[in-house]
Amino acid sequence: MNVEEIDCKTALSLSKLPGLTYSLNPYSGCQHQCIYCYVPSVLHLPKEIWASSLKVKRNIPFILAKELQKKKPGIVGLSTVTDPYQPLEKTYQLTRYCLQQLLKKEFPVCIQTKSSLVLRDIDIITRFSQIEVMMSIGTDDESHRRILEPGSSPISERLKALKAYGETKVKTSVFFGPIYPTITIEQLPRILDSFIDAHVDEIMIDMLHMKPGLQQHIKETLTDNPQLSKAFSSGTSRDKEWFTTIRETIQRYLKHTDITVVDAF
Repeated sequence: MNVEEIDCKTALSLSKLPGLTYSLNPYSGCQHQCIYCYVPSVLHLPKEIWASSLKVKRNIPFILAKELQKKKPGIVGLSTVTDPYQPLEKTYQLTRYCLQQLLKKEFPVCIQTKSSLVLRDIDIITRFSQIEVMMSIGTDDESHRRILEPGSSPISERLKALKAYGETKVKTSVFFGPIYPTITIEQLPRILDSFIDAHVDEIMIDMLHMKPGLQQHIKETLTDNPQLSKAFSSGTSRDKEWFTTIRETIQRYLKHTDITVVDAF
């Protein structure tokens, strides 16, 4: 992947996502390389560019510090179109530096990631009075994860990071989505038990959304795995009836817990 360091002119942008005021993306492009990613379609970028090019906004902590002097307080989504804890964050630490600036002004933050690297910043994150760590998990099948999300952290490591935060005052949640269409109703209790064990406060569920061109991209990428290719390219996570059954099963299973279940968007 080609890595380019750039200077950005702005850090915070108004977010259209429910529950968020601002979005903050220290990087453009993502090393996690999720095959089902629909961000290129949203940003109107060719998939080959998104998959092969990563821009590092090297000055974003300084731009953020200036903007925070004037911006009205609001929830900052970190990140909304890429992962703030993708592998290069180990080197550049832009997410960590941005968190330091946000902490100074006590802006609320919602972090969404597929990386256990978020645990590195527990010293900063636990100092916020209002912050959420949301871990994206779509399956507990590690063999499928390696194929479909090759650059992301193993599921077991994500759950360990969640559990570590779950033992603090930090709000934790799972973005259970896109729910892999390979998951069966019988597998749900095992998956949900892992979320319960991690002491999460909330589970947000979502189905696979087939943006323009994504179905063909999945077929072309998974030619060596006909089973996965068929499951992921057959439509929007099988069909709405299947997703409704999944949702209802989740809600029933967690009915007697303190975990809140919500639909994405």
